[in-house]
Amino acid sequence: MTKTLLILRHAKSSWKNEKLKDFDRPLKHRGEEDARLMGKVLRMTELVPQVILSSPALRAKQTAELVAREAELAGELRFIDTFYLGEPEDYINGLKQLPDDIERVMIVGHNPGLEALLQLLDGKVDSLTTGSLAYLVLDIKHWAALTNATAGELIGFWEPDDVDLKEIEEAMGKDKKDKKDKKDKKKDKKDKKDKK
Repeated sequence: MTKTLLILRHAKSSWKNEKLKDFDRPLKHRGEEDARLMGKVLRMTELVPQVILSSPALRAKQTAELVAREAELAGELRFIDTFYLGEPEDYINGLKQLPDDIERVMIVGHNPGLEALLQLLDGKVDSLTTGSLAYLVLDIKHWAALTNATAGELIGFWEPDDVDLKEIEEAMGKDKKDKKDKKDKKKDKKDKKDKK
């Protein structure tokens, strides 16, 4: 049994109004588009999380809300104060509170803490640019068991500039066809056995 963690850095934010506090900076138009794109990626790859935990800073909040809407999130979107400029430990502590019936979670936050968390979990130096999404499988049965020493395997990674929705659609179509073919083969074997 494993848990799935999706790590999303907030999308591009605007610096237009220099009088705004860092916490209150909104997304740029480009950031809004990128957030919607990542929502589509989640929906198309069948990775829509059961819960989204986000920083309450405006740029992260807007990213999480746009992703949730585009992905057709049925679960809860929660804002965690400590995720604003959080360190890896802050994200881990937020995840540890989750009940075990939750299998797939997405966190939305900020660098450098989010990038550091990804590096801790998958053991590689990965760059997490704005709007990037990492898909990890964690070798734990219970969220409470999550630590900064937990082994995670990076299964997928998407950067807004490199996302090709047609490519994803084709890959998912092929994957579904392969699964159907396997299912049909199993059924044929079973039918042959039953006839004997």
